[in-house]
Amino acid sequence: MLYTYYGDDFTGSTDVLETLALAGVPAVLFLAPPSPADLAQFPTAQAIGIAGDSRSRTPQWMTANLPAIFETLKPFGAPIVHYKTCSTFDSAPHIGSIGRAMELGIASFHPRFVPIVVAAPHLGRYVLFGNLFASAGDDVYRIDQHPTMSRHPVTPMLEPDLRKHLAKQTNLPIALLDIRNITPALSSQTLSSELLTNPAAILFDGLDEASLEATGNLLWQEATNSGTPHSRATSAGVAHSSQSHRDEWGTSEARTLFCIGSSGLTESLIPTWRAANLIPAKPDAPTPADPQNQILILSGSCSPVTQSQIEHALANGFHGIPIDPTSLIHDPTNTLTQTLETLTAGKSPILYTALGPLSSATQPHAAELGEALGKLLRHIMQQRHIRRIVLCGGDTSSHAIQQLPITALTWLAPLSPGAPLCRAHSTNPAFHQTEFVLKGGQVGPANFFELALSGGTR
Repeated sequence: MLYTYYGDDFTGSTDVLETLALAGVPAVLFLAPPSPADLAQFPTAQAIGIAGDSRSRTPQWMTANLPAIFETLKPFGAPIVHYKTCSTFDSAPHIGSIGRAMELGIASFHPRFVPIVVAAPHLGRYVLFGNLFASAGDDVYRIDQHPTMSRHPVTPMLEPDLRKHLAKQTNLPIALLDIRNITPALSSQTLSSELLTNPAAILFDGLDEASLEATGNLLWQEATNSGTPHSRATSAGVAHSSQSHRDEWGTSEARTLFCIGSSGLTESLIPTWRAANLIPAKPDAPTPADPQNQILILSGSCSPVTQSQIEHALANGFHGIPIDPTSLIHDPTNTLTQTLETLTAGKSPILYTALGPLSSATQPHAAELGEALGKLLRHIMQQRHIRRIVLCGGDTSSHAIQQLPITALTWLAPLSPGAPLCRAHSTNPAFHQTEFVLKGGQVGPANFFELALSGGTR
């Protein structure tokens, strides 16, 4: 086992699944902590993930639930345990607190320090001198000026300095390895210098594949070096003393490196795994999925990117069904009837609750909306089998798919970076082998839904 991870939402979890699969790493993503019988279905897996929804949960929920999930990952003995966040790092003290997750991860895994790797150049995300930048279309914005993330309805990103952003969520000290140090010469000596100030975590800058590769090589050395002393933190990870750096040597638990970050962290490790002959030197080229005659799309996204995708699809033969969230939550009958009629007519319906950002006066429904869409999808599938389904919106996808009797997802084919086509595994024949795309609001080109219909062949 090379690597295990917990995703704080489902779209990001499938992003990591794709990163691993394209590198030739056999991987499976479970929708809940797996049982021995679940694991037995995937005997060749070198990487295991558990998809979650902590991005939309309170710190109290995290305290009650994340330790048990982390305990589930321990027995695999992977050198790296990754708390996977969105590459836009959107979070807040009261919801989706990455700081609280870091405290709980330290308490569970006792790493010498927590690496934070957010940059994901393959998704247009960059960290320079601790500040996060993200692309939108052809332009790159500092995250607090990003046209979508600065206006996120639940967790708007208003602070670009990620250390300051996290300081609102945790009191743990966080150091920075800036881009001047992230070179092929990056070594354990540089890391040791940073650790002299005894930080609980170190944020790594990242600009391109070369800087990611240097980071990943250093982290893999740290995770697999049995001669390195590792820390023991106290009081749920809040206390962090220099003495704790010297009290564990050589146990497998002590060597486990608990990390936080985007799929850029996963990308950073692949060259090192390849150089060590742990994964194929040249993985097989991916095969496009078969085209479908129709697909079903459900969107709770407020992103302008998803808005453009919906409008593009509606202009190219898809059938739109706008949904009032309050009506859907209280009585989905009308929407269910419209959807079944559209499917029977051979069309591809797009069910959407918003076209673009919500007004400041509109209250987001968040988890409640995602759950309602998931229940609606379950009713649809019970009456008509749909081979391929797209769920749009990070929080929407996370809460919707948990309403379905699905055990796990495996990667099937690429569509657009960050939004792969996945195959569902279920004991329920109506859902087994169904193909799902869990698409973040900002992911994909304007013709994304046409790509999903065709299997990525146009």
